[in-house]
Amino acid sequence: MLHEITLLADEQHAEALADALLEAGALSVAVEDAAAESANESPLYGEPGFEPERHAWSRSRLRVLAEADGPGSERLLEVASRAAGLPAPPIESCRPVEDADWVRVSQSQFPPTQISDRLWIVPSWHDAPDPQAVVVRLDPGVAFGTGTHPTTQLCLAWLDSNLTPGSTVLDYGCGSGILAIAAGKLGAGSLLGVDVDEQALVAARDNSAANGVTARYTDPAGLPSGTFDIVLANILSNPLKLLAPALLARVAPRGALVLSGVLERQAEDVIATYRASDPHVALGVWRTCEGWACLAGRRDA
Repeated sequence: MLHEITLLADEQHAEALADALLEAGALSVAVEDAAAESANESPLYGEPGFEPERHAWSRSRLRVLAEADGPGSERLLEVASRAAGLPAPPIESCRPVEDADWVRVSQSQFPPTQISDRLWIVPSWHDAPDPQAVVVRLDPGVAFGTGTHPTTQLCLAWLDSNLTPGSTVLDYGCGSGILAIAAGKLGAGSLLGVDVDEQALVAARDNSAANGVTARYTDPAGLPSGTFDIVLANILSNPLKLLAPALLARVAPRGALVLSGVLERQAEDVIATYRASDPHVALGVWRTCEGWACLAGRRDA
């Protein structure tokens, strides 16, 4: 039997207390915004190359998982607080956690995701909901891109609606390889994925093999010369703006450029950056979803 202890910590002490709890014998410690799901909820993130403005929430809730036959909750907290040089915060709650098949519990959080009438993203432990569907088999892993985030779904929907069989595709910032794999399943020709993260490249290669899709994956230094019928980039707005000249240079005549990872309020700024870099690719908002925008356009002949 396990038990879960929850307690509150301020911005200066949450991380140190979490580390000390693990050293004192806690099995795991999850740190979350104490104001989550309220009007005061505050996101913490920074885009690549940009430091986040804040590194911790004003008040954090620590969820501590510990063995029931280990040190008592108060004793565990006392040892951890002393090690961190902090006063022991009051325990907010303590409850038993029933034994469970945690693999099944984790898997249940990732059901099949329907992108369109024919395109589905399906984890390996699920059967395809529709035997006639175009199915991309993908399990959650270390690389971004499981098909659940709106930015990925927007790109997948664009591919499903616009890809011409035989098209050459460049997926810049490929992550798990999901976009290149889906393009291959939808009939694309040669596929190339690029990412700066070596783990992402390994995951993308494994995922492509599992789906029976032939694709090449490389870091930016290995990107060969030439243009593509479709250039995809699902990153974030600031990196997309910095990459504008490089991505535009890869779009073939009458080829398509598809950008995602852009908030709706950032869309016009990104469009203006690309227009200034190359007015021959007319980007516009193709579709939006949950506050995110997918930008798409084609190069003049």
